[in-house]
Amino acid sequence: MRRLRAFTLVELLVVIGIVAILLALLLPAVQQARESARRTQCRNNLKQIVLALHNYEQTNRRFPPGSVFSAEASWSVHGRLLPFLDQGNSYAQIHLDQLWCDPINLMTGVQKQFIATYACPSDPNAGTLFLADADEGPVMPTNYGYNFGSWFVFDPRSGSGSDGCFFPNSSVGVNSISDGMSNTLACAEVKSYQPFFYNTLNPGPTPPARPDELAQWAAAAVFHLGADLQENSGHNEWCEGAVHETGFTTVFAPNTRVNYHHSDGRMYDVDYNSRYEGSSLTQPTYAAITSRSYHSGCVHASLMDGSVRSISNTIALDVWRALGTIQGSEVVNQF
Repeated sequence: MRRLRAFTLVELLVVIGIVAILLALLLPAVQQARESARRTQCRNNLKQIVLALHNYEQTNRRFPPGSVFSAEASWSVHGRLLPFLDQGNSYAQIHLDQLWCDPINLMTGVQKQFIATYACPSDPNAGTLFLADADEGPVMPTNYGYNFGSWFVFDPRSGSGSDGCFFPNSSVGVNSISDGMSNTLACAEVKSYQPFFYNTLNPGPTPPARPDELAQWAAAAVFHLGADLQENSGHNEWCEGAVHETGFTTVFAPNTRVNYHHSDGRMYDVDYNSRYEGSSLTQPTYAAITSRSYHSGCVHASLMDGSVRSISNTIALDVWRALGTIQGSEVVNQF
């Protein structure tokens, strides 16, 4: 009778080892393919947003305002673009003439809706509801901010706004962008649940040269940061028009780490808004809201001409700041 030959223990271990090696070689390729797909989706989101901006401009003869100055909690650009992103049903429920957190708007639940175009698939917190205070209720975050300029955002005394495309009460049209549409940022990535502080003394019109310079303004600030994810509330309200929620500025290059050592002993990578727009009738707003991404080495950004670019973390700061202005007359080199 013929004996059937079985695997020996050594042979079995060899086979298991080979399979493990093949899986180890395959896993990075799978992860890379998935990240490539997420990058593509992120770029497509930005493309859809900038096309919506232009459709809005064709309808209204100007791009949407960053917010409307009267009080805090004005509707964002995101809210105004809804009908141009196949979100007409959601748009029909909101009242732009009222604050987004007014009961008449909150009762619709629109602020809790997940708008896929406003979420980067690489952000692990995308789609995680921000549990705001009891008056506002849960709100959905965002991963895309609009170009609020290079530092100065708004002065409530004069009504003047930033050198970017968006700011409170902005009314920027195509003809206003003399630097050229291909040389001006429209929208760029930001991280949700971003630590930030705001409402400080007036820092003045000169932007900080280095991230560590922001710490001097933290003494009298209101902080939104902490060990719990929900304590870090920057870019957590897609419906809110404040620069720290749906904007960015070009003070620091993409993905610059802005370290702040807080009194709780932790080091945070922070954003800064000197005065929440609408919270003061006299103090101007300056902001260092950095464009950040979960994609390695770059951020994705759309330009006002409708193109989408991957912009390296190593872009020259003067070029990055020039891309944030609409009438700076800078010569923008290749980027």
